[in-house]
Amino acid sequence: MSDPLLAWREEFPILQNTVYMISHSLGAMPRQTHENLQEYADIWATRGVRAWAEGWWDLPVTLGNEVARIIGADPGTVVMQQNVSICQSLILSCFTPTAKRNKIVYEELNFPSVMYVYEAHARNGDFRIQEVKSDDGMTVPLDRMLAAIDTETLLVPISHVLFKSAALQDAKAIIDKAHEVGAYVVLDTYQSAGTVPFSARELNVDFITGGSVKWLCGGPGAGYLYVRPDLQQKLEPKTTGWMAHESPFAFEPSMRYASDIRRFLHGSPSIPAMYAARGGYRIINEIGLSAIREKSIRQTQTLIALAEEAGFKVTSPRDPARRGGTITIAAEHAGAVTKELVRREFIVDYRPGAGVRVSPHFYTRDEELELVINEMKTIRDTRAYEKHLDAGAMF
Repeated sequence: MSDPLLAWREEFPILQNTVYMISHSLGAMPRQTHENLQEYADIWATRGVRAWAEGWWDLPVTLGNEVARIIGADPGTVVMQQNVSICQSLILSCFTPTAKRNKIVYEELNFPSVMYVYEAHARNGDFRIQEVKSDDGMTVPLDRMLAAIDTETLLVPISHVLFKSAALQDAKAIIDKAHEVGAYVVLDTYQSAGTVPFSARELNVDFITGGSVKWLCGGPGAGYLYVRPDLQQKLEPKTTGWMAHESPFAFEPSMRYASDIRRFLHGSPSIPAMYAARGGYRIINEIGLSAIREKSIRQTQTLIALAEEAGFKVTSPRDPARRGGTITIAAEHAGAVTKELVRREFIVDYRPGAGVRVSPHFYTRDEELELVINEMKTIRDTRAYEKHLDAGAMF
């Protein structure tokens, strides 16, 4: 089968020497990243402090506009941050709980870093948290999620795609229910943006958080925050800094919030991380999410068939409409199996209770799907993983 997306393989150096199936954790680095970071260094070396006025200062918004294209948002609705934890904290700082509206609802399979933020703020009793339970440790029943969101709910910070199992949640249904009772939704799209098409506009979501490490192939340190346009002048974050000021270089002693998305910035940004992230964004936007998703569905369906044929149990959802870009495969001693796979240059990872996580991306060859499953089978059948049993967890 002809695959035009494979033309991009040469842009990713690590693909020359490995079977790279871990884009759910760290996307492969584009070759252009070398050039972009060199550009950053050259600008700093030759322009010095003038670089701030020549583009650096505006980069959190201009680069945010590149992310906006990926997540179906309008220009001027996304700013760059360091990571999702900061984004979640900043959003939470916009709200003051009351006796009648102080509940935070999220799934128990949410990413732990997100839960840590809300748990920390709930310790003094101002907020109370309701975790929506999972029956199978892989998915969360939609009806149970909707039932938990009531008129006492303030925020609903959820994962679009669950990190452990790649289960794709019905964000639209959750958002509609939250809005019906006057609550706000914070949608974490870390595991969906770059592999699952969606539109912030069509979802009518209040906030989106995410980062560049995974499917966006942008590396660490470049998180992003979307704020719905009608909320931008309504909310005033308490987690803030001088970049959020209307006139930051006036150095006024009190805050006057910027009138646009810039009010959701805070301190000085991480300029090198944003330079590193640009290449991945531009490739994703040039290819287009529909083409990426079409290939992802085809290859993950193939992975499921290959894994089951080899005698493995697939723990991620079978229905592609309910699944992101990752397949999770149960294996005895999955951590040790993963260590041996990585030693053999088959780059994957695992999560306890789910198994080995395997993620093709737009740059994956079809033959690599069979290679990774065959390697897992060989490791299992020869018990080659035993040397790693006492070596601790992997990733």
